[in-house]
Amino acid sequence: MLLTINAETPQKRLINRVVECIKQGGIVAYPTDTIYGLGCDIFNRKGIKRIYQIKERTERKPFSFICADLSDVANYAQVSNFAFKIMKRYLPGPYTFILDATRIVPDLLVTKQKTVGIRIPSNPIALAIVRELGHPLVTTSANLSGQNPCYDPSLIEEQLGKQIDMVVDGGIIQGEASTVISLIDDKIEVLRQGAGDTSWIHQL
Repeated sequence: MLLTINAETPQKRLINRVVECIKQGGIVAYPTDTIYGLGCDIFNRKGIKRIYQIKERTERKPFSFICADLSDVANYAQVSNFAFKIMKRYLPGPYTFILDATRIVPDLLVTKQKTVGIRIPSNPIALAIVRELGHPLVTTSANLSGQNPCYDPSLIEEQLGKQIDMVVDGGIIQGEASTVISLIDDKIEVLRQGAGDTSWIHQL
C-alpha cells in the first residue's frame, strides 16, 4: 500500500496509520534525510528477520535504527560526554553513529562487538513515526540486495510492494546513504563516507 504524507508537515492521522501498521508487525518503507529506509519495530523479532530475508543479508551484519532524540539514544547506547557533544552538534542529520549497546537492544541489532548504529534523521516524517511509535525503528536502505537504493516511492512499491506492508510516499529523495562514524572509546573513525560532511572531524 502506498500512503502519501506531507513531507514538511506530516498529517497526524496518516502517521497514526503507519504506526498502527508497524505495531501490528508490519514492515514499511519510509523517507529519511538521505534515502528511503526499510524498517519495523526494533522489538519485533519476526519483522527484523523478514527484513533480513528481503535484503538477502546475513544476520552477522546488524541493521541500524532510528531514535527520536538524544535522550532516547541514551536508552539504547552508552553515550559518553564526548559522544554526546558530537551528536548534539550534528544530529538530527545524515549520520549513523556507532556506539556501545545497552542491554535493552535486541540481539539481532547488536554486533559481535556489542555495538549499535543509531540515526536521528532530519526528516519530519521519519521523526514523527518514531515519536508516535514510542521507541526506535529499524533502518536499512529500501532496495533489494545488490541494487541501488530507490529514490522514487512508486518504484519501491513496484519492487518491494509484495514483500512489505506499506510504502510511505514523502516525495522523491535524490540522496545517498548516511555517513557512518564510530565513536567507540571516544575515538572518531569514519567507517563509511556518505551524505554527511566529515571535514569537521579534522578541526577537533
